Amino acid sequence: MRMYDLICKKKRGGHLTNEEIQFIVKEYTRGDIPDYQMSALMMAICFQGLDEEETLSLTLAMRDSGEVLDLSEIDGIKIDKHSTGGVGDKTSLVLAPMVAALGIPVAKMSGRGLGHTGGTIDKLECFPGFSTALSEQQFYQNVNKIKLAIMGQTANLAPADKKLYALRDVTATVDQLSLIASSIMSKKLAANADAIVLDVKTGSGAFMKTEEDAFALAKEMVQIGKNAGKQIVAVITDMDQPLGNAVGNSLEVKEAILSLNGLGPKDFMEVVYALGTEMVMASGRAQTMEEAKQMLTQTIEDKTALDKFAEFVEAQGGDKRFVYQPELLPVAKFQLQVQNTEEGYVSHIQAEEIGLANLMLGGGRLTKESSIDLSVGILLHKKCGDLVHPGETLATIYANDMEKAKDAYGKIVCAYQIQSMPVEEKPMIKGVVR
Repeated sequence: MRMYDLICKKKRGGHLTNEEIQFIVKEYTRGDIPDYQMSALMMAICFQGLDEEETLSLTLAMRDSGEVLDLSEIDGIKIDKHSTGGVGDKTSLVLAPMVAALGIPVAKMSGRGLGHTGGTIDKLECFPGFSTALSEQQFYQNVNKIKLAIMGQTANLAPADKKLYALRDVTATVDQLSLIASSIMSKKLAANADAIVLDVKTGSGAFMKTEEDAFALAKEMVQIGKNAGKQIVAVITDMDQPLGNAVGNSLEVKEAILSLNGLGPKDFMEVVYALGTEMVMASGRAQTMEEAKQMLTQTIEDKTALDKFAEFVEAQGGDKRFVYQPELLPVAKFQLQVQNTEEGYVSHIQAEEIGLANLMLGGGRLTKESSIDLSVGILLHKKCGDLVHPGETLATIYANDMEKAKDAYGKIVCAYQIQSMPVEEKPMIKGVVR
């Protein structure tokens, strides 16, 4: 096979066979296909697309380019959850211990954040000593023992995807649906859980800005999962304003702990329960969605989910005292109140702008090598639909640098839109793709 011929074939709208795609991925990962040829192929795919068979072949080839976890040592149906990312998305910190408290094994691989907020691993590092650098054996043992472990993605997990994504990022070939879906699913399939629940975000703070695009991505990923023999479901959730009230690593951890104590924000808990019921149903532990939700609610009411979170933190080297005493978590030196100037109702909060304000404060990363300030962030006091008066506080900025705080102030003010008429509440759950 020659890469030149395969580029020509796709450029003219031809179908790439499984053998051809395996050849491309293997040779590119090994370094025998140069970047300029792979860039040409990616651009041809952007114009011509991939069919269902090609998309599955690409996903499996990237999955098999590195290590695929063998979770057979873990008892029961293993559940994983993935979010396409958003602003204030601390869902895993609450959802995973709730599900694990029911005795359902949650074996999750997570990454660090890149962009305006930290990832799940960054948030968990607010607990002194906490580590996701587990060996595979430790990972399996923790899931068997306490039903929950979160491990950082290893360098050998879908290495073809890492190399290919870096190339797509600089050649304007990121935003092709099949390439997005195969990138996400190659890593999820390499993690090898029995059932996968996907949280596909849509709105101003999401990668997929429109519901139409979010549903299209969800369908593509569910189809890949189904064709790969996995039990899979995608829930499309709203990200047109930040999720919950806290944005920023330490602040989000505190909000997660509040949620485990039964004091979680309404919009946030709506998403948690929607994803959680799907995870419980996938495990076979409940017969109906209502029963699954009731089981999850009980873990909050009897504090078993909170205790499970503490047990999980301790099992991975963290100080569990911080779970019961969240005031010990990192706190920024300065607070700056963002004041409202007009009478009306909050009609929209541009989530991405809030995320960028958090990035300005040091709460996110511009590059993978950037350091992150776990203590900074933004606490929203007013959300969409709320009536606000002049002089009221819209949000509080937590900062270690007042100049950065003042820059963030302007972004937050611009992110809020106020109108004179009451605002109709939008549902957090836009739909489910099975």
